[in-house]
Amino acid sequence: MKSLFIKSLLALLLFANTAFASDPLPSWNDTAPKKAIVTFVEEVTKEGSPDFVPPAERIATFDNDGTLWAEQPIYFQYTFAFDRIKALAPQHPEWKSKEPFASVLKGDSKGALAGGDKAFLGMFMATQSGMTPDEFGKVVTDWMTAARHPRTQRLYTEMVYQPMLELLAYLRANGFKTYIVSGGGVDFMRPWSEKVYGIPPEQVVGSSIKTKFEFRDGKPILIYVPELDFIDNSDGKPIGIQSRIGRRPIASFGNSDGDLQMMQWTSAGSGPRFCLYVHHTDAKREWAYDRESDVGHFDKGLDEALAKGWTVVSMKDDWKSIYASEKK
Repeated sequence: MKSLFIKSLLALLLFANTAFASDPLPSWNDTAPKKAIVTFVEEVTKEGSPDFVPPAERIATFDNDGTLWAEQPIYFQYTFAFDRIKALAPQHPEWKSKEPFASVLKGDSKGALAGGDKAFLGMFMATQSGMTPDEFGKVVTDWMTAARHPRTQRLYTEMVYQPMLELLAYLRANGFKTYIVSGGGVDFMRPWSEKVYGIPPEQVVGSSIKTKFEFRDGKPILIYVPELDFIDNSDGKPIGIQSRIGRRPIASFGNSDGDLQMMQWTSAGSGPRFCLYVHHTDAKREWAYDRESDVGHFDKGLDEALAKGWTVVSMKDDWKSIYASEKK
């Protein structure tokens, strides 16, 4: 009986592996975007093909918010910052009358974000400065294991897109090196990117505050200081790619106008290029938004994608499932 069970299990695993090999993107419908992805990968990885690209040059860059995981109703790092401000408030009595902190403490997220990027940068720095990378990494990890999305009640790490996880795995199986290039904080993403996406911390490019080297109790440490270092969004993305990666991608994936310059930089290179935008069109399973949205604004990028023939994925029409937690 035991032998029969083992044989049956092995047969099931063999079937699963064969199914994956025959369809590496099972959560994608057999529509134009899936075909475009497979065609591109086959062309650049087939030796002897006029479009063959050596493995060292197979660089693929992915935005994070709205591309690899959800971003509504507000960017998830904003929620993390709000929770950190509330936790740190007893040490900062001045925050009760200082914006945007006062609005956060009152539970007024709209008021907290009314100051735009400048307001968030202030919160971004306040919740991280004075900590070492290890200390901050633990805070992020602890938050990720407990905090839940207000609408779905899923852990934030369960709000990742199953079709994009399959795409990441498919590219890596074909010799691509996958990077996150996001406007989010690099130190916020690195503690969990490898576990969730299979992308190691050294392949995460993001916004950052400055870090200094000093000695504490006779030991060398790194510590974050409240000074802006780099904003990895819009035109900052190709700059970040060049300075942190050193190679122009041959494939880029995004979802908003903040990714447009990364797409432009990618598509302007010589040889085969692939650009894909995730279009949020599924109000039932996720959200539907684009040109008028305050989060994930997708206007100029959509126009340019349509004009240049870049691939645009409709979540409603092109994805069988949305979240990784839905996978059977």
